[in-house]
Amino acid sequence: MITKDEEDFLRYWSQQRLRKKQFLNKLSVGLPLGALIGGGLVINFLSGWYKRADMELRSNSSVIIVVLIAAIAIVVFITIFANRHKWDQNELRYQELLRKKEAAD
Repeated sequence: MITKDEEDFLRYWSQQRLRKKQFLNKLSVGLPLGALIGGGLVINFLSGWYKRADMELRSNSSVIIVVLIAAIAIVVFITIFANRHKWDQNELRYQELLRKKEAAD
């Protein structure tokens, strides 16, 4: 026997899984976390608390570009990973609830 919440989720996800994934919806899942981690990396690197890293930054200006590219790559990776993980979790729950519903019937 499945509960009302589970039945609502089955109805919701059966419609959502057939819809094409929207680009903005993908970004809204993992972008805040990715931006927080990437921003923290850049702030940590530019704060100057580690003197040797600060000297390296000042002696070789291409390091800034590398750090910015790395921060952008981290943001993109976390955004994509978080979206796929959320989608897989919902799909797994949907499949489990379908099996539970079939067993109850």
